[in-house]
Amino acid sequence: MNLFFEESGDFKVGSVLSTAGEAYQVELASGKRTKVKIKDVLLQFEKPAPEVLLAEAKGIAAEVDLDFLWEVAGQEEFGFPELGAEYFGHAPLPAEAAGLVLALHNAPIYFYKKGRGRYKAAPEQSLRAAQAGIEKKKQQALIQAGYVDELKAGTLPASMQPIVAQLLFKPDKNTIEYKALEAAADELQTTAPRLMLATKGIASPKALHMGRFLFENFPRGAGFAPVAVPAAPTALPVAHVAAFSIDDVTTTEIDDAFSVEQLADGTVRVGIHIAAPGLAIKPDDEIDKIARNRMSTVYMPGDKITMLPDEVVNAFTLAEGTTCPALSLYAVLNPEDWSTISTTTRAELVPIKSNLRHNDLDELVNEETLENGAGEYPHKSELGLLWKWALKLEAGRMVKREAFGLKPEQGNRVDFNFYVDDDVVSIVRRKRGAPLDKIVAELMIFANSTWGKLLHDSGVPGIYRSQGAGSGAGWAAKMQVRMVTHAAPHQGLGVDQYAWSTSPLRRYTDLVNQWQIIACAEHGVTAPLVAPFKPRDATLFSIVSAFDAAYAAYNEFQQTMERYWCLRWLAQEGAKQVDAVVLKDDVLRLTDVPLVIRLSGMPQVARGTPVRLDIVRWDEVDLSLEARLLEVVAAPAQDMAAEEDEGDTGEAAVEEVVEAEGVVAVVSTDDATPATPSIL
Repeated sequence: MNLFFEESGDFKVGSVLSTAGEAYQVELASGKRTKVKIKDVLLQFEKPAPEVLLAEAKGIAAEVDLDFLWEVAGQEEFGFPELGAEYFGHAPLPAEAAGLVLALHNAPIYFYKKGRGRYKAAPEQSLRAAQAGIEKKKQQALIQAGYVDELKAGTLPASMQPIVAQLLFKPDKNTIEYKALEAAADELQTTAPRLMLATKGIASPKALHMGRFLFENFPRGAGFAPVAVPAAPTALPVAHVAAFSIDDVTTTEIDDAFSVEQLADGTVRVGIHIAAPGLAIKPDDEIDKIARNRMSTVYMPGDKITMLPDEVVNAFTLAEGTTCPALSLYAVLNPEDWSTISTTTRAELVPIKSNLRHNDLDELVNEETLENGAGEYPHKSELGLLWKWALKLEAGRMVKREAFGLKPEQGNRVDFNFYVDDDVVSIVRRKRGAPLDKIVAELMIFANSTWGKLLHDSGVPGIYRSQGAGSGAGWAAKMQVRMVTHAAPHQGLGVDQYAWSTSPLRRYTDLVNQWQIIACAEHGVTAPLVAPFKPRDATLFSIVSAFDAAYAAYNEFQQTMERYWCLRWLAQEGAKQVDAVVLKDDVLRLTDVPLVIRLSGMPQVARGTPVRLDIVRWDEVDLSLEARLLEVVAAPAQDMAAEEDEGDTGEAAVEEVVEAEGVVAVVSTDDATPATPSIL
């Protein structure tokens, strides 16, 4: 005797070897033996042979007219033998009965299974809906196949053109567009982004990186809706100074300037003047909501996305030849030892005489010319005095750093300036600590520290950058940086407190702090009552959290674009062989551009060792670079080794140039994670 039975949702045939109680011992055509329960048996037959019956049954099932079968079945539950008699016009033969079972089982939209060999015809409405769904899927499959063919031929289907960003960065994987893109990419052995580039859905790798960032962070676009520019108070006193700023040539958000006055008693009064949008923008007004949504200006080589609309920036930027509302910090200094005698903060209108540019002055203003008075350049005498004070401020910070247990900052690290003109990039090496950089950095650190103390002494909360002991042990434990709403030391900078306050046109934290500082300057001891944010203000905590998240995303994007432009520079220069320096183990940084790579198989050499590399290939999509080691040039030179010394993880360096416009790249060489360059 042979059996046709169901096992685990599949239909099988076999020959009975023996019977034991409620089960058969069955041998399958493959020779495998299995136990089959009586309740799972659908047919018992002698002829034909099991494998012949199964083959015939499959042929019969393929020929069954399902629509006719559905009409014959009626609306009552039935067993397959009864339906077989109706359908075939006679008691079904074993192969016919088995074929009918296969047909019923494989047509779930026509027949619902009710038990072993028992079925019920689907209601007409359900059947028609299911048939429509199947037809729709067939049509979608045809459309999808057409999309695949178009993509493989190098053409982007019209339906995909408006949704390129969504397909790449946040796809609905159930759509035929996504399925077609993935299928075509698989068949071409490529990736979806590369296929989009090949079909011109994305114009270039640069557009790919930019598109991903905008999609994730600016889903409504990076532009601004028209906005009314608020007017600053007109009753402010006018300062009797001739202020000047020091910025890169690309800077448009000029938010800091300086003035120097020789007082009658022989002291020197230095003014640090910060653009004051906080005098006009108010918490929760239209422009504040724009700034709070963005949190910061986003910088990248050759471009930026500003925190504030251009018309607002232009109304408050410290432009040459204008008299601008500013929050001024005046420090009266003793020129004998450059100690600070007193400080004063006030809101006023400040005449801006000059906007000095690094690109014009860097060759004229250096340590030697400042020392011997050589050369002629604007504001020469003021810069000479500011340089002396900056050296004093730096020395004081280094003493404080050492008191915190940190090594002195390394003064011979290298920064890189990026300039992009019509997609041609220039990357210029620049030794950190150049006099103009140091003047700006030290005076900004002084202002941020002084105003942080003012907030603290006034009992007014602010947003501080704190660097203190964190997780880990020894030196590494000192390197944890966080944002808090109370005064706390910044060990890396060597100051007792540090509140970002000097860039209110491009950082929301600075705008918030400016509101708080203005309250302190105007209201004194009653400032805690009138300041926009009170102690333990939940809104202030939420601002800190949102800023941290946004700033991290923006920095990651800046690093991505720097890496992209470094690779573009290699292509532009036709680089075949390049010099590099070992940062640690197999981590290297190219000498001419701030590109950090890993070189597998790198032999053990000392940190700072110069090497020569052969460029194999690079990829502007995944931002990778492959290279081979040609030679280890020499033992590390003393200055190069010092440049890569672990005494400064980059946080102090970051804060040191944080007031720059955003074109300076700092390479961090923290032992834990060698960092890629980042624009600040």
